[in-house]
Amino acid sequence: MKTGASSGFVRTFVRLTRAAAGSAVYAAVAFLGAGRIDWIRGWVYAAVFVAVSVVGSLIVHRANPGLLEKRAKGIRKDTKAFDKAFYLMFLPLVLIYPLLAGMDAVRFGWAPLPWWTVMPGALLFLMSSAFGTWTMVVNAHAETTVRIQDNHAVVTGGPYRIVRHPMYVGTVMGLPGTALMLGSGWAMVPMAFIMMLFVWRTALEDRALRRELAGYEDYARITRYRLVPGIW
Repeated sequence: MKTGASSGFVRTFVRLTRAAAGSAVYAAVAFLGAGRIDWIRGWVYAAVFVAVSVVGSLIVHRANPGLLEKRAKGIRKDTKAFDKAFYLMFLPLVLIYPLLAGMDAVRFGWAPLPWWTVMPGALLFLMSSAFGTWTMVVNAHAETTVRIQDNHAVVTGGPYRIVRHPMYVGTVMGLPGTALMLGSGWAMVPMAFIMMLFVWRTALEDRALRRELAGYEDYARITRYRLVPGIW
């Protein structure tokens, strides 16, 4: 028992360390754009990002053991072709996003935002992270790419009662939160492109699920909206 408990602790520790390291490296891209480390807004963003990544990973690991490992595998052989195309466009934009924010807010000051935007940005980011974590808690199939998995089943509880693609809602909500925390108006430009990409991905994924996942068509009749309740 002690050996099993010890190995479980080690695996959990490794997962949380990876989550912290991954979010810290991504946050460091903003500092690279800023060209300096004495940037308070950057450190606020980094602290919030690392904290929610670690806490969220711990919650998901306990609720859905194995899901984080599935998500870490990324693109699979049976990932839908449109989703592979999505990542070809999404990954460069998601790297440009914090880099441009640092350049705008600190290095060049093209369109800096006032200090008071930090708090609403942090709150929006926390809300987005909570929504994404909630999604992964109730959906053991919430991988990072679109594909029909083994034993794939429709999930109708939790945030799936509100919209059909809550993970994307959480991701999109966090984008303006990041720009507000870092204080960059220009970061809204790649943010807009990323949002459009998610709308496109959602439409194609929804079509594929209607066609290939048993029970999804019936679920779509109950939960009518894909991303925005009352609109779409």
